[in-house]
Amino acid sequence: MTTMTTAPAIQLKGISKAFGPVQANKDISISVQPGTIHGIIGENGAGKSTLMSILYGFYKADKGEIWIKGQHTQIPDSQAAIAAGIGMVFQHFKLVENFTVLENIILGAEDGALLRPSIAKARKELQHLAEEYGLNVDPDTLIENLSVGHQQRVEILKALYRQADILILDEPTGVLTPAEADQLFRILARLKEEGKTIILITHKLREIMDITDTVSVMRRGEMTATVKTSQTSPEELAELMVGRKVLLRVDKKPATPGDVVLEVENLQVIDEKGVERLKGIGLSVRAGEILGIAGVAGNGQSELLEVLGGICDATGTIRMNGTELPLTGKGAHGQSRRAAGIAHVPEDRQREGLIMDYSAWENTVFGYHRDPAIQKGFLMDNAAIQEEAQAKMDRFDVRPPHPKLAAKNFSGGNQQKIVLAREIERNPDLLLIGQPTRGVDIGAIEFIHQQIVNLRDQGKAILLVSVELDEILSLSDRIAVMFDGQIMGERMPDQTDEKELGLLMAGVVQTPDASLEKVVDQQFALQEEEREGTR
Repeated sequence: MTTMTTAPAIQLKGISKAFGPVQANKDISISVQPGTIHGIIGENGAGKSTLMSILYGFYKADKGEIWIKGQHTQIPDSQAAIAAGIGMVFQHFKLVENFTVLENIILGAEDGALLRPSIAKARKELQHLAEEYGLNVDPDTLIENLSVGHQQRVEILKALYRQADILILDEPTGVLTPAEADQLFRILARLKEEGKTIILITHKLREIMDITDTVSVMRRGEMTATVKTSQTSPEELAELMVGRKVLLRVDKKPATPGDVVLEVENLQVIDEKGVERLKGIGLSVRAGEILGIAGVAGNGQSELLEVLGGICDATGTIRMNGTELPLTGKGAHGQSRRAAGIAHVPEDRQREGLIMDYSAWENTVFGYHRDPAIQKGFLMDNAAIQEEAQAKMDRFDVRPPHPKLAAKNFSGGNQQKIVLAREIERNPDLLLIGQPTRGVDIGAIEFIHQQIVNLRDQGKAILLVSVELDEILSLSDRIAVMFDGQIMGERMPDQTDEKELGLLMAGVVQTPDASLEKVVDQQFALQEEEREGTR
């Protein structure tokens, strides 16, 4: 009697890929079973995205083989990957913002020169897919008018419309709220039930434990282990990723707040379209404490950081150590804010924190380049700056520790360390920090959290903005929740939980029975109303 065996959905055999002297993937073999959710984890720069880019045809491996459903398959480009039934949802979405959902779905998959038949077919198929997988989204809405969570649904629908049986998701929850992430996982579970194979690239161990069947661990370009998720633990996975034991909680003593460092009263921001982004914000931060700001992205947290950091104008009052700071004109610019003792780690490190084509050592002084301590006559003392940059990179464990390397050649986590080193080592009275660990691996997260706590313990005031509720809860000494440009309330971390904070983030108060779906739908509806009012 013979038994039937099902071929793996994907087999990668001996995959290697180098970029110059950097060996991104080294002799990697992996097998993914059909109808499962397979997680791939590893530190930044471990080679996860490179491996998946080879599978999707973005890169060509130097050596090795790809087998799809038991067939040796050549994947020279993404069209070949799509033809093989592979779809990929990237961390940064590949959508045309001024096109509708329907137009984005058919883009590149039209049936011919005449678009009308393609659109009619896509509309019908989209309705079927939305009903089958719970991926409801209005096909006639412009992408720019969709929440991030709904844009991600469009990316998944694009892949399914192209007949993908294998879905690769690269850090899919990096820009989602907890409620949106929970909805995504329900969708992935439905896809799995329908026989789809899913590869999930993430650095969040809780997600791995909650949603995957099997998990593979990469470290420094090599595959170190593949285990059944039910037979491992977050602690074991973290050690496999980093090569040492990792503390999975923030180790900090209770805060001992001192004098008020930052006072904000009636802060208002109206954007160029006339929309009120901050609606009379009031808050304070004391020396030796971390005030965490929780909220769904787009509810005023970014504008708050920008005003405090001197990037945009506002009305109201800001006092720093009792001295009122200007909110408009030259005096409100970042240079004056730094002189007042404010350091700023922006939310988007690549657009606002670094100049990507410049070297690491140059980036370690941007914003502080007029400091007399680094001047040599009329010029900057480049040799001294490079020497100090090397020391900063060593202290902050930046890898590789090469000051002359361009910022764009570092992984996201190491780019973040460069920004943190520049700002923290200026000994500020107040640190503004936005999304400190976005896209950062677990080893770097532990390090960054410890730097923030160390600064607090030195008596510095810290204003922390993060969409990661577990980060807000574990780091903050007080939590303020923002919704629609306002502070909905303050909570102490030990007297609240993710559910209560999630409801406040959606503007829901005193409705403990509200579901996560209701929270997301309410938030989306309110955003739609605001956009309609500005057209």
